[in-house]
Amino acid sequence: MPDVVSEIRKAKEASIAMAVLSTAAKDSALEAMAAALDSNREAILKANSKDMEAAEAMLERGEITGSMLKRLKIDGPKIDGMIAGIRDVIRLKDPVGEVMSSLDLDDGLTLYQIRCPIGMLGVIFESRPDVVPQIMSLCLKSGNSVAFKGGREALESIRSLFGILRGAAMSAGVPGEAFVLMESRSDIDSILGLHEYIDLLIPRGSNAFVRHIQSNTKIPVLGHAAGICHVYVDSECDIGMAVKVALDSKAQYPAVCNAAETLLVDSAVAERFLPEMAAAFSDAGVEIRGDETVRRIVPSAVPASEEDWDTEYGDLIISVRTVDSVSEAIDFINSHGSHHTDAIITSNMSKASLFARKVDSADVFVNASTRFADGYRYGKGAEVGISTNKIHSRGPVGMEGLMIYKYVLVGNGQVVKDYVGKDAKPFTHVPSQREYPFE
Repeated sequence: MPDVVSEIRKAKEASIAMAVLSTAAKDSALEAMAAALDSNREAILKANSKDMEAAEAMLERGEITGSMLKRLKIDGPKIDGMIAGIRDVIRLKDPVGEVMSSLDLDDGLTLYQIRCPIGMLGVIFESRPDVVPQIMSLCLKSGNSVAFKGGREALESIRSLFGILRGAAMSAGVPGEAFVLMESRSDIDSILGLHEYIDLLIPRGSNAFVRHIQSNTKIPVLGHAAGICHVYVDSECDIGMAVKVALDSKAQYPAVCNAAETLLVDSAVAERFLPEMAAAFSDAGVEIRGDETVRRIVPSAVPASEEDWDTEYGDLIISVRTVDSVSEAIDFINSHGSHHTDAIITSNMSKASLFARKVDSADVFVNASTRFADGYRYGKGAEVGISTNKIHSRGPVGMEGLMIYKYVLVGNGQVVKDYVGKDAKPFTHVPSQREYPFE
């Protein structure tokens, strides 16, 4: 049985070597990882089929949800997506060593702010084995070590993907100790207590799962506890556009955190909009839970309870409520939302501006589906996760969420005592024209 603490300690040590890998070495390893996924499709699908068979039995026993089962499945197109995601990361600029700013404190005394890796990351996730290639590729390009702990329902898939990717990276000269896979259920408790080795935790899963992680560790956590997203249909909107966007937001993939859970409709447009929307939802198999006005216009709607306005369904269910103004919609979203992703459908750009400025969410969209809140769609190559935090990173987090910075001061024998007291030399504090002298 592997010693988890020992492996994490070795990965932390390997993070120093990871931080100084050349761009060429990292990109070569990433290409080897993409090629390895392509040449090992059969093994990946075989491993996933074992997980799917076991997970279907777990679903019948109520041990996992239907949305978790959907996220677990791997097929040919999903492998294609994993490969494309890794190759997109190759095309991203290497962030390590980037000069963020430079300032002359005095003549011959220059302060540089340099982007650098965070160091050692821990990723804990449920159901989605495609997290492994996403996170591993981003960690490699950003010079970080990483430990993975997936759910037992995805054990065979994760083990297969991790082994293939780690072996490919090692074949290109990357230290294998930088990547750790933990499989025991007790490893979750172990990883939560390793704050002296792990610099950042990234949980991916249900809101209850993320909240558990956040409440049981001293390690900083990057993540979101819920995905209660809204679409507000304004009185001044294109009805056809509103139906199209709201349908996509809910039904395109209802099991994910950027799917809409609540639809707010301006009362001035409810009579015209709701019948068309209800028909589209019905065709897509979406259950409507509505307030009194919604149920009058759409008799098939189920009565909504107060709890519905605070519920992340992750399924083909949507709560629908009427409001009397964009301001009321904004207040409702800020009170009942999870600060994840919220959208307005309107032709009035003054209202759109108000919505964009006052909705306190990581992603605020105008006339676009909430499903666009995604690292790949944002051009980040792949996604570390979604964050509703207000520090470090927010929204769909790509490689920038795995970076921090350090200050490098380059002088010529200067000492602080010359800059204090009666005859103190003044600091210049002007932007520097000096190039950073180190690679």
